Amino acid sequence: MRVAVIGAGGVGGYFGARLAQAGHEVAFVARGAHLAAIREHGLAIESARGNVTISHATATDDPATLAPCDFIMFCVKLWDVESAARQIAPLVAKGGVAIPFQNGLASPEILTRTLGAEHVLGGVAYIGATVRVPGVIAHTGTMARLRVGAFPGGPADRAAEFVDTCTRAGIETELSVDIERALWEKFCFLSAFSGSTCLIRRPIGDVRGDPDVRPIFESAMREAWAIGRAKRVALADDYVARQLAAADALPADMTSSMLNDLRAGNRLEAPWLSGEVARMAAMAGLPAPVSATLFAAVKPYINGTRN
Repeated sequence: MRVAVIGAGGVGGYFGARLAQAGHEVAFVARGAHLAAIREHGLAIESARGNVTISHATATDDPATLAPCDFIMFCVKLWDVESAARQIAPLVAKGGVAIPFQNGLASPEILTRTLGAEHVLGGVAYIGATVRVPGVIAHTGTMARLRVGAFPGGPADRAAEFVDTCTRAGIETELSVDIERALWEKFCFLSAFSGSTCLIRRPIGDVRGDPDVRPIFESAMREAWAIGRAKRVALADDYVARQLAAADALPADMTSSMLNDLRAGNRLEAPWLSGEVARMAAMAGLPAPVSATLFAAVKPYINGTRN
């Protein structure tokens, strides 16, 4: 199987390396020092599920240099979706399929508009992973799973093929019969998780354990859940309670990718997370004061702080 990983950060780097470890032909698209390290030393994964180094990883900063692929794991930051979608169009020319494994809700629509519905699936990744140093992905805890599915009228057979490929590679992967719901389930949690961890600049253990902060996390989730329900997404009545229980089981030192970016002075995805909750709530006439506050708290940093 030929796979291109567009954005070889925590998510793309980890799962792409696992596919390469299983013998698939994987090419990684990265930038800067991370790309240079992969080219020189390979891509290393540090994980309780087993360390691995892909010693001779194919890596580039230009998707145009790659041959058409069977699957594209689309993992760029949300502000790069439009431009990256145009760059990968030639890679799906021979029947390939792009699967966005990103935060937020916007990517599938943008990819569909650019590539065509027959070339797009939906994907959700559950993992705590980050680039510890260039060329090295650090996986926190043991959670590492994917959910993949086709949108109505989309290439359901390709979704099943990708799930089978990942499962055979030892990656816990679920074929979702309602990928829109799966995306919203992740979105409701992540918008609250990223916003609350950035608010106090601390990992999930501090968020869930502080009696003043935990209600902020819960309320932000509930605001996003209410919007999804208003849009007729089949989110469960007990969704928030179950997600709080799941958060209690996460490693206490798990951070959101947005907190990692905030600490590093990088751009933030807040406009597509808590900011998007606030925007959709205003459009729907629903209250979302907590999400609006979480967005406002990081708004001065959304373009990064590094000179």
